Parts: sequence; C-alpha cells; structure tokens
Amino acid sequence: MRLDWLEDILAVLDTGSFVRAAERRNLTQSAFTRRIRAIEDSLGAPLFDRSRKPVTLLPAIREQEAQMRRLASDLRALGDSLRGAALGQDRAISLACQHAITTTVSPALVRQLTEATGASVRVRSGNRDECLLMLLSGEVDLVVSYDLAGVDAAPTPAFHDHTLGQETLRPVCTPAVAKSLRTGNLPVITYPRDVFLGQVMDSQVWPRLPSGTHLHRKAETALTLAAYHYALDGIGVAWLPGSLVANDLASGALVDPFSGSFGITLEIRLLRLRDVTRPGVREAWDILVQDGA
Repeated sequence: MRLDWLEDILAVLDTGSFVRAAERRNLTQSAFTRRIRAIEDSLGAPLFDRSRKPVTLLPAIREQEAQMRRLASDLRALGDSLRGAALGQDRAISLACQHAITTTVSPALVRQLTEATGASVRVRSGNRDECLLMLLSGEVDLVVSYDLAGVDAAPTPAFHDHTLGQETLRPVCTPAVAKSLRTGNLPVITYPRDVFLGQVMDSQVWPRLPSGTHLHRKAETALTLAAYHYALDGIGVAWLPGSLVANDLASGALVDPFSGSFGITLEIRLLRLRDVTRPGVREAWDILVQDGA
C-alpha cells in the first residue's frame, strides 16, 4: 500500500466527495477520479459506494479507517526518518520524564537541546519505574526523574546519573481547606504506595506528622497533575513539586497549611545507560550536564 493511495482514499473520506478531495490533493477532478480507479484496479476491488451522495467508503473498507490513518502516519514518519538519515539529520533524542517533571522541568531541557543541536526531542511521560524500564529497553535515550536528596542510592551498574538540581515537595491546599483543618484530622490527596512519590510520602512525610494525626485519604492518584487539580478544587492537602505550584502560592490560590514545616527536598536526576554508543546521546548528555551543573 502506497502512501499517496492512502492519502487519496482518506481525502475522499474526510471531504465527502471526489470534487473536494481533488481540490485537497491539488488535482483536477478527472485526474483524481482516474487515480481512484487505478487504486481500485491495483487492489482488484472497489473501495467506494458511488451510488450514494456524499460518496462513502464501502462498509467493509470503512472498518479499516483507523488502520489506514495509522498506516499513513507511520509511512510519513518513516519517510521523514529515512530522509533525515540520508541527509545526516537523524539526531532525534528521546526523554522519559516522571509526570510532574514533564510539565515543570522538561520544557527547559527540550529548549536547551533544540537550541544547541537542532535535534528533534521526543518526550515520554510515566512513573519513575516506567521511565527506567523505557531506558533499559532502549525506548528512550535519557531519563529525568526525582530522587530523595541526601540519600545515597545503591550503585546501579547499568546507569550513569547526574544531579541537575533540586525540587521541594511541599504540602498545599486552598485557603478554605487550610482554615477548616482541625487538630488530629488531615484530609489528604495521596499517591499509590507502588510509585515513587507514594513511597516518599510513606517514608518521609507521614512519620513526621504530629502524633495522633488521622489521615483522611480523600483521593489517590499516581498523576501529579491530577493531584494538583484536586488540591485546587479544594478536595484536600496534596504534596506537590514547588515549581508546579509556585504561581498558585504567589497568587494565593493555594497555601502551605504548615508554613513550610513538612516539605521534602528532592533531587532532579538525569540518567542514561553506561554503555552508550550513539554520539547524539552523548552530545545531549553533555549539553544537559553542563547547563545543569
């Protein structure tokens, strides 16, 4: 199946007529009609129900619409990749970031890489363990994730890491929730215990709360951005990256109900595989390490 065939078929599907499809494809109607006939002749079967207005794909063909769109997109991407490789421009770098980092930290990293190298940067988002698995499997070149500050992690032979900076995980809520807090009762938005931030809460936050504090777990999510919106909606207190809530704290939309007493310092870590052979990955690493030093 050729890309131009798919684009011709999808043009008819999107516009509802051969006339408008021909205009989209920058062809005369007669030339476009001949192309559609040629496609059908090559496939050995009709594709369109011409007895209906607007023209429609035959039902059995219409069932393949999603696959045709997916295939057309893949063929375009493949063409771009082959063209870039032939011209020496196949320098795309892929990052996997924890969800909050995708929003708060990755824009600056993407800007640094694109400005310094002109490379395309693909960003994937996931939980910390998912990001590391993507790195190990070769799906991505670099990972940006959180780690606890001041905690020496066990050496990992597969990874090389560098600390780009620090972030404070801090409790925030709406002013109305802060005013309603009563001693011993704390409505919270939590993270699952099987994700990194949930483990941080279990080991670093809950044990530090005053004795007798009862956690009222109002909501649980692995998505930091979801926890952020839950906090804005007044559901409870959420521990969120300071960079994510800085503007809301400045405007008063959110407040720290504990006046800074229960923040947790996190380090922002850049990781790559130790055995990297592709020059573009080493170049990207050096750029980010130098700018983050």
